[in-house]
Amino acid sequence: MRELKIGKNEAGQRLDKFITKTLDLPMSLLYKSIRLKKIKVNRKRAENSQILCEGDVVQCFLSDEFFEKKVTKHSYESITPRLDIIYEDENIMLLNKRPGVSVHEDEDGSTNTLITHVQAYLYGKGEYRPEDELCFAPALCNRIDRNTGGIVIAAKNAEALRVMNEKIKRREIDKFYLAAIHGVPKKESDTLKGYLLKDEKTKTVRVYDKNAPRGAKEIITKYKLLAKTGDTSLIEVELLTGRTHQIRAHMAHIGHPLVGDGKYGVNREDRQRGYKYQALYSYRLKFSFDTLVPTSLDYLNGKEFKIPKKDIYFTAEFF
Repeated sequence: MRELKIGKNEAGQRLDKFITKTLDLPMSLLYKSIRLKKIKVNRKRAENSQILCEGDVVQCFLSDEFFEKKVTKHSYESITPRLDIIYEDENIMLLNKRPGVSVHEDEDGSTNTLITHVQAYLYGKGEYRPEDELCFAPALCNRIDRNTGGIVIAAKNAEALRVMNEKIKRREIDKFYLAAIHGVPKKESDTLKGYLLKDEKTKTVRVYDKNAPRGAKEIITKYKLLAKTGDTSLIEVELLTGRTHQIRAHMAHIGHPLVGDGKYGVNREDRQRGYKYQALYSYRLKFSFDTLVPTSLDYLNGKEFKIPKKDIYFTAEFF
């Protein structure tokens, strides 16, 4: 029999989810073991959906083979972390992700990713000790495309990850982007509405004003003209919905593709001008919590964080 004590980073999740992350146990055997009381919580019969609390002890009357962990060298142990940290406290980090950096490992298998550098940084500080964790590792709460730059939220503990994921789901975090676009919009500001359909084969999306095909999702994109030079404009965009490639596709749909965007525009001349990536940056973030249930991150409510315009590579020509 083995006992697993539930700590801060394991609390708040279902028993079956916890066991799946912690033990190398087939799903069929997992549910059979809970049903036959070979897995208990605090020496009492448990249910699959039982929510674990800090201090609980899970008793497992299972073969030792299910507890064996492969000894592997983690990629973050062999790199020197390089991070542009905008803000950090005991729960979260706000990071300035540069264009060209992947947030997670992709199909190429590269470990030189934002999350790897986060884990290496916290491991070096002693704030992340994998040997003390049963199933948690520091994680990113939001994603940004590899060729887009901007603010990414990282959670240092499981509670922060749960809260942030819920706030993002409820749209209680306002995100603003800077974008350089071709042409000058007829309106200095507007709220664009439409429908977006994703094509999994081509990894692109298409925007419809109406009569959208089945599976298309509503999108709302709000923009404001900040500056213009020649036939290029700088706009601030607020995402009221967050869909794949929403800003890039929506602006191209109204005739103003992003500078440097070869997927939804023609970027041959843009590359000659030095634009290696699409001119898009998630530069401002505001926490606007409005739910009544208190959380451990409520101290962030109302706070705003911003990357100065001068530090964004494509804004120099406008100011």
